[in-house]
Amino acid sequence: MKRARTIAWIKGLVAIVVTAVVFLVPFAFVLLQAAKTPDDASNLTFSWPTHWQFFQNLRDVLATNDGLIWRAFANSAILTVGSVTIMVILAAMVGYVLQRKASRLNPVINFFVLAGLIVPPAVVPTIWLLQGVGLFKTMFGMILVEATFGLSFCILLFRAFVGTIPRELDEAAVLDGAGPIRLFFRVILPLLRPVIVTVIVVQAVAVFNDFAGPLYFLPGDENATVQLTLYQFQGQNLSFYNLLFMDILLITIPPLVAYIFFNRQIVAGLTSGAVKG
Repeated sequence: MKRARTIAWIKGLVAIVVTAVVFLVPFAFVLLQAAKTPDDASNLTFSWPTHWQFFQNLRDVLATNDGLIWRAFANSAILTVGSVTIMVILAAMVGYVLQRKASRLNPVINFFVLAGLIVPPAVVPTIWLLQGVGLFKTMFGMILVEATFGLSFCILLFRAFVGTIPRELDEAAVLDGAGPIRLFFRVILPLLRPVIVTVIVVQAVAVFNDFAGPLYFLPGDENATVQLTLYQFQGQNLSFYNLLFMDILLITIPPLVAYIFFNRQIVAGLTSGAVKG
């Protein structure tokens, strides 16, 4: 018994050390670079700053390019909220129908859902399609693109979770006179709260951190997202690494806070579908 406790304690200690190396060391490196002068930061060494100018770097980043980062945070917030809202509503509906309603089309739909996870995004055809419908370089078009990219993963999560909900609830609601819309929004959707939280957090972080999507489909400073602001501080001839790492630090804070507060809900939502279905 004592030996088992010792082994468990050693495993826990190893897990803590590995976590510190993988997550805390890179974060500490970013934090130190963000507090250095331009000359010190250009060396890209893991060392203590010779002269601390953390708040000066922070002010410079917030004021660069007429405060572009403020507009970028607003654009990223709009993009994240809009796309995640579409993902949650559509994925919940599709997952419920696929799990509850047997149809000849289900294998075909499942094939396209899985294809959405496997097949890489086609940039040029997507740009051509957005131009054809007049949504290229628009926030609404970018919201649709992000929602489409994340929809397959969300559908799989919702479908697995719906499988854990007893069918008797559906039958009881129908006997009480509930139609399909009322059945879904008044009975099923409130029960999907754990997986909804998981989808919101996971996909919000993914959309917020997306770099390639806005770069291809939403060009222009007026449409810049937080990830594209990194271009401001790195060029072919001159790079301000202290400001670059300060920008990275600011971009890292929102996803980090989301993970700290919702990590248990994320794990619960990802594993709940494994019970049944």
